[in-house]
Amino acid sequence: MKKLVVLTGAGISAESGIKTFRDSDGLWEAHNVMDVATPEGWHKNPKLVLDFYNKRRQQLKEVEPNAGHQILAALENKFDVQIITQNVDDLHERAGSSNVLHLHGELLKVRSTKKENYILNWSEDLNLGDFDDKGNQLRPHIVWFGEDVPALEYAIELVQQAEVLIIIGTSLQVYPAAGLINFANPNISVYYIDPNPATIYDSPNDIKVVSTTGSKGMEIVRKELEKFQ
Repeated sequence: MKKLVVLTGAGISAESGIKTFRDSDGLWEAHNVMDVATPEGWHKNPKLVLDFYNKRRQQLKEVEPNAGHQILAALENKFDVQIITQNVDDLHERAGSSNVLHLHGELLKVRSTKKENYILNWSEDLNLGDFDDKGNQLRPHIVWFGEDVPALEYAIELVQQAEVLIIIGTSLQVYPAAGLINFANPNISVYYIDPNPATIYDSPNDIKVVSTTGSKGMEIVRKELEKFQ
């Protein structure tokens, strides 16, 4: 089966009701992202950060995967599908996708503030006083702005292996994730689905832009993919 690599951003989850900050002046659920998504914000007010992600974790229980997620999962019947997502939700997994790499962490996991590899599954509230096995405070397992992206090298390898690349619901403005497209083989087809697609300059690839939502775009692209089977 051909290797289909899919890069997904906030746009695909927005259809399920998860709010983004991409189009709202840097505010995420009425919070400045610098207060809730940076190491500095954490050190300044860890309780605010924990409360913010507790609310996001509870919100996640109230939403469901949409048609875009479901189409991607169904494509595993015909393609070797690898999803690389900037999203921290679990909607791809709940839709049935088997291979999902989370570049920016996962909302349903927490980790130690002192031991990066001490990671726990976590579905309820996280509070001050919740510790690892050595008494260190736990924090959301989220890659905040200014932190390294541990999964980046593996993501680059996956993009390099792609025989078809699909980009869904991302402004291609947040680096290093936005730079992944530059590692694609110049001879492969690239589909870019977004209601407000960014302009991609100097790409050697044949980029087919589909200016609509993730779910509607995937309906269109699914038919296009028949020629690769």
